[in-house]
Amino acid sequence: MYNCAIILAAGEGKRMKSATPKVLHKVCGKEMVNIVIDVVKKAQIDDINLVVGTGLEKVKKATELQNIQYSIQEKQLGTGHAVICAKNFLKGKKGTVAIFTGDAPLIKDDTIKKLINFHNEGGYSAVILTSLVDNPYGYGRIIREENGNVSKIVEHKDCTEEELKVNEINSSMYCFDIESLVDSLDKIHNNNAQGEYYLTDVIEILKKSGKKIGALPIPFEETLGVNSREQLAEAARIMRKRVNKNHMENGVTLIDPCTTYIDLNVKIGNDTIIYPQNVIQGSTEIGKNCILYPGSRIEDSIIKEGTIVQSSVILESKIGENTTVGPFAYIRPESVIGNSVRIGDFVEVKKSTIADKTKVSHLTYIGDAEVGSGCNFGCGTVVVNYDGKKKNKTIIGDNSFIGCNTNLVSPVKVNDNTYIAAGSTITDEVPEGSLAIARARQVNKEGWIYKKGLNK
Repeated sequence: MYNCAIILAAGEGKRMKSATPKVLHKVCGKEMVNIVIDVVKKAQIDDINLVVGTGLEKVKKATELQNIQYSIQEKQLGTGHAVICAKNFLKGKKGTVAIFTGDAPLIKDDTIKKLINFHNEGGYSAVILTSLVDNPYGYGRIIREENGNVSKIVEHKDCTEEELKVNEINSSMYCFDIESLVDSLDKIHNNNAQGEYYLTDVIEILKKSGKKIGALPIPFEETLGVNSREQLAEAARIMRKRVNKNHMENGVTLIDPCTTYIDLNVKIGNDTIIYPQNVIQGSTEIGKNCILYPGSRIEDSIIKEGTIVQSSVILESKIGENTTVGPFAYIRPESVIGNSVRIGDFVEVKKSTIADKTKVSHLTYIGDAEVGSGCNFGCGTVVVNYDGKKKNKTIIGDNSFIGCNTNLVSPVKVNDNTYIAAGSTITDEVPEGSLAIARARQVNKEGWIYKKGLNK
């Protein structure tokens, strides 16, 4: 059976009070519309049409890698009108189309599979995803016939006293026989106070023509749409709970899941321990047996097995195995740090490579540098990589010892097996096996304090 999907993503989202189109607001690091597209694909539906309108260029740009089709809804005239705008996508197709909204990111792929199977196996012309809720106030009610099929959808304001007691509500997600849907779209009208075309009218049209309509109840949280910042936070809370549960089921220890923020695309190896107040973002990958002590932010980075990170920021970088980072280290983008390296407190690394077993223990800046293996940086070392016009490169060989308060003025090269005396400012190449001293000889002026009258 052929299956396809339409995702409605043309709404403005005025209650968000944002210059960003509503469907591009992120939940756990990913745009809501991209979450829905990914879930639909995971349910093995690859033929997807996105109906765009408000901010269409931004929405297209954000989804351009998804390999989907687009329809344009220039004026937002209701959900029925949005699907009418996608008629060219449906033209000539036979099978099943599922319809979702780009601002409801909590739908699950298993639910979509159940919806498609329920629709096809039951021989329905349409199936409505519904939810059973304790307080259905404000929602359209699903009125069923004695055989369980749907009789009609009644909006809250139009319900009779008996219908108000019904607690099964419409989720605004559907599955249709394509030919039945296309035929019905030509018959809906906008004779209502809002002057809009509603997709629920298709259900009424199909029912009047003798078609079979079904309803499939699903958990209410999967149907939640986002129309405000408060609802965005609620969707993120639910999604974050799912994400964290999945990692724990895969062998990751989260000391306090409620205060651990992990984006959707993050991968974490088993036996890794994550303490509270960690924020792990983007496409980060963390290996097995790592420890993330409290208070770090890691984004789009790779952390290899056995590494320990404490109260640090790591951005778009790679950290090797059995390395320690922090506390209070700052690893800036395009840095590559090797195995068994020590990056200590208040160390900043920018666009540099640091080879295995090197120690940069504290209060050091390394920028635009290539650092060899087995090196040791004394406290207060600065790679002076900027001359006021451009960034320059420093190369430091294997087994080099850089004394405290050294300035390495780029571009400069320090060869293998060298020592730099503390307090030196290095501007020239240091040959292999050398000790470099670049500081003035100490001079003591005896009695100078008394001559100047500075004694107390």
